[in-house]
Amino acid sequence: MNKGYIQVRVSMAREARPIKNCTVVISRTINGSIVFEKTLYSDESGKTERIEVDAPPKELSQTPQTKILPYDIYDISVKAEGYVETLIQGVQVFSEITAIQKVDMQPLEEGKTYQGKNVIIITPNQLVLNATRDKQRGPTEDFVSKVIKDPYIPKYITVHLGAPTSYAENVTVTFPEYIKNVASSEIFPTWPEESIRANVYAQISFALNRIYTEWYRGKGYDFEITNSTAYDQYFIKGRNIFDNINRLVDEIFQQYIARIQYKEPLFAQFCNGTTVTCKGMSQWGTVDLANKGYIPFDILKYYYGDNIELRTADIVDGIPESYPGYLLRLGSSGESVEILQRQLNRISQNYPAIPKIYPVDGDFGKNTEEAVKTFQRIFGLTQDGIVGRSTWYRISFIYVAVKNLAELESEGEKEEDYCGYPGYLLRVGSAGEEVKRLQRFLNEIADFYTDIPKIDVDGIFGKDTENAVITFQEMFELSPDGIVGKDTWKKLCEVYKNINEEKRGDTQYKYPGYPLKEGQVGEEVRRIQYYLSNIADLYSSIRKIKVDGSFGSDTKNAVIDFQKYFGLSSDGIVGPTTWGKIQEVFNNTSYGRNENERGEKNLYEDIKFGEHSAYIRVLQTYINTIAWEIKDIKITKVKIDGKFGEETLKAINTIQKYFNIKVSKIVDKEMWTKLSDMYNIHCECEEKNKEKHKKNKGKKRSKSNKCR
Repeated sequence: MNKGYIQVRVSMAREARPIKNCTVVISRTINGSIVFEKTLYSDESGKTERIEVDAPPKELSQTPQTKILPYDIYDISVKAEGYVETLIQGVQVFSEITAIQKVDMQPLEEGKTYQGKNVIIITPNQLVLNATRDKQRGPTEDFVSKVIKDPYIPKYITVHLGAPTSYAENVTVTFPEYIKNVASSEIFPTWPEESIRANVYAQISFALNRIYTEWYRGKGYDFEITNSTAYDQYFIKGRNIFDNINRLVDEIFQQYIARIQYKEPLFAQFCNGTTVTCKGMSQWGTVDLANKGYIPFDILKYYYGDNIELRTADIVDGIPESYPGYLLRLGSSGESVEILQRQLNRISQNYPAIPKIYPVDGDFGKNTEEAVKTFQRIFGLTQDGIVGRSTWYRISFIYVAVKNLAELESEGEKEEDYCGYPGYLLRVGSAGEEVKRLQRFLNEIADFYTDIPKIDVDGIFGKDTENAVITFQEMFELSPDGIVGKDTWKKLCEVYKNINEEKRGDTQYKYPGYPLKEGQVGEEVRRIQYYLSNIADLYSSIRKIKVDGSFGSDTKNAVIDFQKYFGLSSDGIVGPTTWGKIQEVFNNTSYGRNENERGEKNLYEDIKFGEHSAYIRVLQTYINTIAWEIKDIKITKVKIDGKFGEETLKAINTIQKYFNIKVSKIVDKEMWTKLSDMYNIHCECEEKNKEKHKKNKGKKRSKSNKCR
């Protein structure tokens, strides 16, 4: 008798937390003989060792035959205090392959000690069943390509366990877990890797086509796909998967087949190719082609034609950060490494076997490598300590799982990551604590940027929230789509923090979080120019530059001058080290020491009609505040877009006339002083009103709150 292997992994809430102190019993289905029995006390990852069991010869699964079952069958029982006992019947074991049985335990209801058993029955592999595929229908490509959005990988997919119109259970799983299940149910894991890859590409493409054409959702069903082989592809609730399929899917789950010049994933039909034939791919035929030396893409072209290509979806919906596009390993550094370290540290709270990484500094050192290796060991990945695409996304999915579990258990938000990106898109229809946090940020910002409408903090992303987001995006030159992704969230945090620093009177301006270099524009550039220009008055070897918010060659050369003088790497780029040194030197000058008394006005040089900069947004905010507060000045609010155009000029000229300031197309120091004074009076008044009307906190501002 040949040997196969079983490994049991026990957890709750989609692997969010491993379960220790559970008893695992494995018995052979045919005769009930126990082959393994153990209580997992010490393994903090909640899994058994790899258990050797009997399995039929590998040759039985290499060619089509119906006389002998090509795998053996085992039953697994799992008991743990505080959880419903789980029994899995029909675990499939092939020769030389490890069958991974994940057991998602259900907590007992409070106050109850016995609730029966949760029984999962694994039905036979599709190739053994010789299942029919006579009702597979897909949309026409010409129709789909006109309406489909750009493909992305969904976080979850909902599967109907039966024919579309049947009364059956719906099961929701992550997309990679769905593909692992389908691959383990549709084909044999003993096949050549080239054959397995070709089949997995087809399975991914088939599922994505159902999702993006809304094949079932568009007909009013509450699921994306069925598990009926007559209509779709085979999925078995709770079944075991295989270690080689597990690793392969983690590597390629973002890739799909598409026709050249078409957006949509291909409706990649397939069948076994022996008892059932179809227009698409023959599953058994892929084995023959692989044995003849065909690579996976050539196998796909053999069945689907030359007019196809493999594409990679750029976005995995609901996952905190997208894969950086390169390997992270010992010696790597940067933002992606820091993200990796933070996610592993959070996961380690639930999986204590993973060592904590300290410090979280963006440098991939030995402690980070060890944490990665431990994670890879626990979750069945290659234990090389290198973070490629498969490890990156496996970490991301587990991170999301543990964070979601934490929300259920009311984990408090920590100050260190309070402003951090929630890890998924917020859009119309979203709800929960992250939406509340977004709404609070927007309302704080709306106090300073009055064009942004105030909204109710109710945790529901409706039209009002969408409008506030769009206004913010337009104001800060982001894509105005009303969706809060990473870029919009980053800018929200930046503006929110700056506002709070201004409220606190904090004059130590922090490194913006990214290097400043030639070609960039904005407030951060203007600030560093201001620092350098004043430093140049004391250090003659540093050239004097214009403070215009545009990082040109003069600014680059001034940065190089500074770096050379103070012994830094002279690349002309303002990274965290150069930023810190520039600020340190500036703070030691009379300019820096007196900045509190002089205030922000010294940063603002004359602004002229026709210019476009971040500081014009501040100017426009001042204008709108005056329009709100002083009705005697007949001006209307202007758009806060950073452009000194006709609308802004008209308002400026009206204010100049009112205060007997020379009418011109320039906002000079005198004009800045007047605007700033009026704005500060408004802010002081707002603070008094807040104290006076604490009971109305959170409500929209009204005319009764205004000071004149």
